[in-house]
Amino acid sequence: MKHNQHSSFQGIGDQFLVTKTDLKSNIVYANTGFIDICGLAEEDLIGRPHNVIRHPDMPKTIFKLLWNSITSSGEFWGYVKNKTESGGHYWVLAHVTVDYDADGKKVGYHSNRRLAGDKAIREMESLYSKLRNQEANGGIPAAEAYLQNILNEEGVTFNEYIFAI
Repeated sequence: MKHNQHSSFQGIGDQFLVTKTDLKSNIVYANTGFIDICGLAEEDLIGRPHNVIRHPDMPKTIFKLLWNSITSSGEFWGYVKNKTESGGHYWVLAHVTVDYDADGKKVGYHSNRRLAGDKAIREMESLYSKLRNQEANGGIPAAEAYLQNILNEEGVTFNEYIFAI
């Protein structure tokens, strides 16, 4: 893969990278693709908080949007930069949903991801840099307002913005 995606990820291709967590976001399942790309052994992932792979470049605003989205609509779509155990990183288009048991009780979260393309990576690097600057100067509310202004100018929702990339 080009543009910040480590060459060892080429074998991942269009494979889905899947995790499931409990309600406290502790990993309860990770598929082989996810295990391979993050570089941690399955036994080192299971039971750990999902943020073990959170890259410091990710704006807090995006994670707030993620939690607000899955709380209100039950799903989130967005680009996420994750870190690997070896110090590298990779970008994915993530789809996060609520996971329910047979009785309809919320039991956790399910995330399917695919590696992001170069165009999306370039756009997200630029946007996320601006959001981080807003957070540094005015906190999450400033970054949220900045993002909402972009969406308003484009006349789209966040999902529409993501899908247009």
